Amino acid sequence: MRGLLASSIGVTCAAALALPLTLPATAATARPAPAAEAATAETTRATGPDNPNTPNAPGTSNAPNAPDAPNAPGIPGIPGIPNAADITDTPGVQGIQGILDALGIPGIPDAPDTPDAQSAPELRELPDHPDLPGSTQSLPLAPLARDRALGGASPDRGLTRRDVRRFSLLGVVWDDPVAELHGRVQVRTRPAAGGDWSGWQDLETHNADHGADPDTPESSSGHVRGATAPLWVGDSDGVEVRVHPDAQRRTQDTGRGLRTVSATEPLPSGLRLELVDPGAAAPAATPVPAGPQRSRGRSVRGPGDGPKAPNGETATSAAATAASAVNAGLAPLGAREIPALDRLATERELFALRGTELTSEQRRRQEQRAKPYIGPRPRIVTRRGWGADESLRETGFRYTTKVKAAFVHHTATGNSYKCSQAPSVIRGIYRYHVKSMGWRDIGYNFLVDKCGNIYEGRAGGVAKAVLGAHTLGFNTNSMGIAVLGSFATAKPTSATVTAVARLTAWKLGLFGGNPKGKTYLKSGGGNLYRKGKNVRLNVISGHRDGFATECPGRQLYGKLGSARSTAARYQGR
Repeated sequence: MRGLLASSIGVTCAAALALPLTLPATAATARPAPAAEAATAETTRATGPDNPNTPNAPGTSNAPNAPDAPNAPGIPGIPGIPNAADITDTPGVQGIQGILDALGIPGIPDAPDTPDAQSAPELRELPDHPDLPGSTQSLPLAPLARDRALGGASPDRGLTRRDVRRFSLLGVVWDDPVAELHGRVQVRTRPAAGGDWSGWQDLETHNADHGADPDTPESSSGHVRGATAPLWVGDSDGVEVRVHPDAQRRTQDTGRGLRTVSATEPLPSGLRLELVDPGAAAPAATPVPAGPQRSRGRSVRGPGDGPKAPNGETATSAAATAASAVNAGLAPLGAREIPALDRLATERELFALRGTELTSEQRRRQEQRAKPYIGPRPRIVTRRGWGADESLRETGFRYTTKVKAAFVHHTATGNSYKCSQAPSVIRGIYRYHVKSMGWRDIGYNFLVDKCGNIYEGRAGGVAKAVLGAHTLGFNTNSMGIAVLGSFATAKPTSATVTAVARLTAWKLGLFGGNPKGKTYLKSGGGNLYRKGKNVRLNVISGHRDGFATECPGRQLYGKLGSARSTAARYQGR
């Protein structure tokens, strides 16, 4: 595998991957999908209310969307990576960009003759992580006994105290993603290190406002489930849960007059408690974790269970390589973080991207006359850096056209974590979103912890317009930033607010967005705006601006004005 890739495309990929993968809005929307790229199903451009599927420009391919296209011939045992001979023999595939397009690596401009481009490392497959445990215990909830004095059957469901395998994050899921849980979900846990049981803690039950837009492939896959927000409880080995439905009161007109009748709201069917062990952090010298392909079943997966390629490595090493390669223009392949840049270096990076569309004279004049509004690129911990098991998510990446707005969320996972535990919390959320809720990947595009660290979320490239599942109805042409914690009453740290400002100043700047401005997004459907309605929103909005929800919590929502002003200042406005 490595030999074939190195001999066929090593030099080619090296030259192109040395360039930044950041796309300004014009570049992001202009590049068509070649037929070979569509056949590999590695990268697709999403369609939506703001992003209709329009015909390609004259002289370019009008291939169907990738998920509906047949699989291209590939290297045995490595899905999604076509054979180099198959690529070069494909009609219409010519030169460096043609090969890269056929490999499903989007948005890479033509490589200039620079020393950096010539000396870049070759694109090679990253080996598997040797020890990435992580697992999910899925326990069905049963009817709870009722106090004899009350009589009748109890409407509550749950689990009595019990010993379980160790876990750190939990949530409750049910079969129908459209059904709402009208009631109260409470848990208490026992720390694995010993000690007393915790008090009862509430789970956020209204979580349907996070997710893919209605009628999209992700939401209609048949694998999505309803769920509470996950809760981080730390290393635990005992659990108890109770679900109590809300009371429903209605007035009846009887022969003796009006009377009020009480009844309980029905609970959703298929209630299960999900106990997530996020696994240990990856050792510093270990390559990107990878393993078996994602299973849609309810079984619990342990390490080393995945299908093996002929060379003995798990077949999804290619997914780990791809997840890193989309950031290869910003950091070396396999990097654990994307380093921060100062303002000047960020501007040069942006001009380099625009320069692929301009003559040298036009570029010189633009650099003299135009000062771009973009904030310095912040440090970002990559998926490899927080230990993502790339075998969990679906392969390939999904993109929207541009990033016109940023929606800020809180994860509602609680505030008890330490900053050193943030990667574990993110691994737990990732596994919960994919294995428990049935999503294709973690829903957020970025995550921020209480110490101001920024983390890459959904795979596809931090500088690209990756289609997320964060704000129901407004995922198209937007990005979602989730702050780890719960902020209904707790205040976010100043480091957190600053990190949100730095991230938005850079990412919105790539697409020409003004953090203090307004923009229009077309609703994909929700409880605030009907499908198809053009909605005027702040470029930096809270989740509650697009959906009737408490998210991102009153305290964090109140800090968004400060984040907008600071982000605009970082952009030089």
